Parts: sequence; C-alpha cells; structure tokens
Amino acid sequence: MAVSSTVTSLSLLEQIREPGADEAWAQVVSLYTPLLQTWLQTAGLQAADRDDLTQRVLEIVVCQMPDFEHSGRAGAFRAWLRGIAVNLLREFWRRLPTSGSGSVLDQLVDRHSSLSQLWDKQHDQHVLHGLLDLVEPEFPDQTWRAFRRLALDGAAARQVATELDTTVNSVLISKSRVLKRLRQAAAGLVD
Repeated sequence: MAVSSTVTSLSLLEQIREPGADEAWAQVVSLYTPLLQTWLQTAGLQAADRDDLTQRVLEIVVCQMPDFEHSGRAGAFRAWLRGIAVNLLREFWRRLPTSGSGSVLDQLVDRHSSLSQLWDKQHDQHVLHGLLDLVEPEFPDQTWRAFRRLALDGAAARQVATELDTTVNSVLISKSRVLKRLRQAAAGLVD
C-alpha cells in the first residue's frame, strides 16, 4: 500500500479538505479502493460493476468531503463511507434488480447484522494491514520479527527471545517501539 510515512498532526480527513491535497487524496484512494472492492464483492457484484461503484463512491467522497462532519466517534468516517456504498448499491439494484439484493441492503443498513459486522471487520483488517505495511520498513529486521512473533503470532516473549537469540527485554522493547509507531501512523489515517 502506498501511504506516505510522514507523521503529521493533521488527520488524513483534515488534509484532504485542503486545496491541492493531491498526496492526501492519493492516500485515501490507495487505502479505500481495495476495501470498497472487497465490500462490493461481498455484496455480490461482478468485477466491472465493483469498479464502477467504487469510482462513484470515491467521486461522492470528493464532492461531499467539504460538508462531512466527523462526530468524533470511532468509525464515523467508515459509517459515512458505508452509507454512500449502500445508497449506490440501492440505486444500482433499482436499475438492475438482482435476487437477494433486498436482503443484502437490509443487512447493510442494520449495523448489528452479520454483513455489517463483516464490513467493519474487513475495514479494520484492511487499515491494520496498511499500517503494518507502512511502518515495517522503518524498523530493523530483528525488531520487526520480534514484534510480529510476539504481537501478531502470539508467541511467548521467552520463546521469541530464544528464536532470535536475544533477551526477553529486547523483545518487549521491540514490541513497544513498533506499537508506538503504529499508534502514530494510525493517528494520521482515516478513523
């Protein structure tokens, strides 16, 4: 994923409101295009239709971003984005009725449904993978391997220390450093 590693006090949402924010918009497109594609595939759309609707969602985001008010709650942007996708799906299926489309829409509107929860989970996983890809090059290989084994694989610190021929303290420090950088990177991304 091509997301800039520049840490800034402005969130990505604030950046894209600025005139000439081409790099920030490129980040939004890079971050959300694959996610939208996954969401629309989950809704049962064919590849060409997914491409069209993804482009339309991003067009609407560009046009409506100046009016978007973030509520401060986690997931507000994601909910707004999902709402745009649901409205476009509704419009799409109105033109080309598909068996089961009503059920899909009902599930997407209900934030407690299994499909809505799946979309939220896919969003969170997508953003996490993007953050991991973003910060990995900033760390020495041993630090990254210690973090990955301890934080992502769930291995015990003593086991990781033995595997990497280092101390438990070194493994814990590696995890702490990577987590700190991930938090910094996450602060600059869309909720």
